[in-house]
Formats: sequence, structure tokens, C-alpha cells
Amino acid sequence: MADPGLRTATSPDLPAAAEALGLSPAALAPALLDPWARVLVGEEGQVVLVRRQWTDEATAAAVVVRRAGVPLDHPVVLAAAAEWGCDRVRHLATGRCVDVPAPPADAPLPLRFAHLAALAATRVETAVALAHGTGEARTKRDGSPALAADDAAHDAAVEVLGALGVPVLSEESRDTVVAAGRPWVVLDPLDGTGNFAAGLPPWAFSAALVHEGRPVAGLVADLSSGRRWAAVEGHGAVRDGVPVRTRTGGTVVVPSGPRGAAVAVPATARRVRITGCTAVDLCLVADGAAAAWHDLDRGGTHVHDVAGGLAVLLAAGGAVLTERGEPLRLVPDTGALIRFVAAADEAAARELLAAMR
Repeated sequence: MADPGLRTATSPDLPAAAEALGLSPAALAPALLDPWARVLVGEEGQVVLVRRQWTDEATAAAVVVRRAGVPLDHPVVLAAAAEWGCDRVRHLATGRCVDVPAPPADAPLPLRFAHLAALAATRVETAVALAHGTGEARTKRDGSPALAADDAAHDAAVEVLGALGVPVLSEESRDTVVAAGRPWVVLDPLDGTGNFAAGLPPWAFSAALVHEGRPVAGLVADLSSGRRWAAVEGHGAVRDGVPVRTRTGGTVVVPSGPRGAAVAVPATARRVRITGCTAVDLCLVADGAAAAWHDLDRGGTHVHDVAGGLAVLLAAGGAVLTERGEPLRLVPDTGALIRFVAAADEAAARELLAAMR
């Protein structure tokens, strides 16, 4: 008989899951909200509590804290570990370990990207922590701050993503020429550097695989909180293992305040939020926390800032339109500025576009 599947638990599952694991609901409940914990449940009473932990080798492992009827090498447990950028699953009680397998060499490129991007995000976590407070601050070409952590994050990510064998573009390096029709990776190793320097969340790692102008896979890891959004075209989008979809509403997020001007509140919105981290902004639209995003009243945004978030947004059912009302196509140029709106659906995107004119 095939092993029944597992899914990420939600609040209604809590009493039964806690009983199966020998815990009180109050003891298990925080794990439902913790990005570095996962409670997985099955239709036949199987339950497993997994936590992400750092190892003595400075890698991440998915630690099975408690389980009932779930083997260490269950495909869903291994998938959760892979999403966290872990290289192994370890049983807390026995110390037994199972390696997290990589996709085979002949797997579709977006799936191989997704696996490596998760590993890259974990390497970036370590690199950024080590570089925090070191080196001298400087100014990037767009006027934003740059720290030693930006360079450390870039080096860590490129070392991992270079294994894909496709061009890798980054905010922290000169662009590589990309032949027409060839897929490419673009990343922002540390989006929200100003936030990071100030200790004001969020700041994030963002990466996307782009083909024919469309982000076909992406990952955004909020390094300040542990939240991760990921997507592969045709497979949907998830936040911390839970599928997400866009939804309409009254909250609009914008990347920054226009220099020397007030922040406009579109007629379609009830409120405007500014987080200082564009990659996370777009993911908030993807998971329904916000309804829309735009940069129409400012100079524009770079492809490395938005590609990862756009992959998540599009896979979650969202829509993206240029200021001319056309579908946005990404090009391999990290110096170019792009202006667009992103919203829960095309109708909402066009409504916001009209309100900003």
C-alpha cells in the first residue's frame, strides 16, 4: 500500500496532532506559526514535528523532534527539509540521519533551480551573519547603501547557483551577456540593505530563474524572520510550506517614499505600507497580506529587486503590468529601471494603473 501523503497542519488539526505526539495543544501551537518548525499530518493519524536547526558544521538540518507513524525518509519530510535548504534529516532521539536528495541531473531546470536556491538562501544566512558589522559602508550605483554583507551574500549564493550551468546575474556584479532564448538566473543577495544596517526588518535573499522574459521559478527568504516564499511555474506558490494565493483588498505596498514628495494613496486603496524590501513586498501581495504593489510615482526598480518576488506572485495567481498596461517581460540588465504594477489579478492591476495616472 502506498504511503499516504502528508500536509502542513493548520489550527483545526492541533488537538489530534498534539495528542498523537504526546503534547498539549498549547505546547504544539507555536510550531504552527514558527517558520523554522513544521507540523505535518496525514489522513490516517500520522503526525511529525520537524524543526530546522544549525549543525556543528554550520549547515542546516531538519530535526524530527517527535513523530507518529512517519518515517524519517518520508517524501514530504524530505521536501520540507529541502525547502529549508537543509542537507539532512536527523532524528532527535536516536541521532539517525537521512540525506536530503537533490533532483536528478535530468530533472527540469526550474526544479533544480528551486533546490539550489533554497540551499543558497541558507548559505547566505550564514554569510550575512558572519559579515555583520565588518568592513566599510559604501554607496551603490543607485545611491543605496552597500555593506560587506552584500558581497558576502553574493559570493555564497553564486557558489551554489553556479552549478545550474546558466548565466547568473546579481546586483553585486557586472552583468553577463545572455544569449537570446537562453534561461538565466538573477538574484539580489541582500535586498533591504538599509534595513539590515539599521536592524529594522525585513531584509531578504531573492533569486529567480527567468526564461523568455518570464520568471518561471523563484525564492524569497526573509532573513530577518525566517519566512520563505517559493514558486515553480505550474506548481503554485508556497509560504513556509503552505500554498498561497493572491486576494483583493485595500492595502498597497510601495518600495519607498518618492524623493522630496509625499506618498500617494491611490483611490483604490485604504492604506499604503512601506517596508523597504521590495522582494518581500511582492510576496506579501502573492500571499494575500497586501492587495497590490507599484513603483509608478518613483524612478523605477531593478530586475534583481523584483524577479524572485514576481515568480512567486505570478504562480500565486497575480498579475503584473507595465505603466503602459502591457505584461512585464524581464530582461538581463541589472542597471535598467522598470516601472510596473502588481496586483491580485489583472482587473485589480488595471484599476490601480488607472488610479495612478
